Amino acid sequence: MELGFLLQLLLNGLIVGALYGVVAMSFVLIYKASQVVNFAQGEFLLVGAWVCWWLLTAWQLPFWLGFLVTLAFMTLFGVILQVVVLRPLIGEPVISVIMVTIGLSIFFQALMKWMFGVFAQPFPPIFAAERVRVLGLEVQSVYLLSLAISAAIMIGFWWFFTYSKHGLAMRATAFDQQVAASLGVSVPRVFAMSWAISAMVSAVAGVVVGVVNGVSSALSFYGIKVFPAVILGGLDSIVGAVLGGLIVGVLENLAQWLDAEVLNWGNMYQIAPFYALILILLIKPYGLFGTEAIERV
Repeated sequence: MELGFLLQLLLNGLIVGALYGVVAMSFVLIYKASQVVNFAQGEFLLVGAWVCWWLLTAWQLPFWLGFLVTLAFMTLFGVILQVVVLRPLIGEPVISVIMVTIGLSIFFQALMKWMFGVFAQPFPPIFAAERVRVLGLEVQSVYLLSLAISAAIMIGFWWFFTYSKHGLAMRATAFDQQVAASLGVSVPRVFAMSWAISAMVSAVAGVVVGVVNGVSSALSFYGIKVFPAVILGGLDSIVGAVLGGLIVGVLENLAQWLDAEVLNWGNMYQIAPFYALILILLIKPYGLFGTEAIERV
């Protein structure tokens, strides 16, 4: 019974970790393009989940159509946010931009509570069977969907940065904005693209978590939960973001098993990733795949 419970938690950890990896890639995408940590990332999940929920409940759209409309809306949302709020801050100190993202976080939290209330709202039933059996273990159907979508997003990111013109322009901008601009790359357009992709990808995670747990302001906490995965993999590494997400997902579930079987503390599931964050910062501050910055005085 204990072994079965452990295997169940490991499987759940890998599936949830893939979702964490997707959100972590959104953090990295914005940081690589603009050297800014977006502290409103969790609110992207929240806004995307509420928009999809509203389309499914108020407009009675089928899930697949509501999901696609949500992704299109969040893409436009990311572009408008970057152009209207963040583009005027280009050239300002990084701390100013970070404070703006914190302000956006608070603003969207309050706006969503005002528009949809403070109580969690369940998604309409989406799958005929909520759970399916995989290798003798029960897995929620939405988690399998999220695993497939997460894998598709990761493959899409790899193709985008390796072969597409816009992906190469984004990599050039991340390396050196002035050199990229001198070669004809539109740096403001790259910034807008990075925020649009980040918002769209975060909405995927928001919808998946909302289907499982309901939609509420607690969704925005996932932006903070994923941050240890970003630091673990390296703040400027896409591969590190994916690996960090998987590690944190498994670590959370192993901590839950350890807590249930041995410690009985009751909160290890929530705090274990942050213990890992502190440990990584002490031992390897740039993460597993992050670029070490060498400064000479």
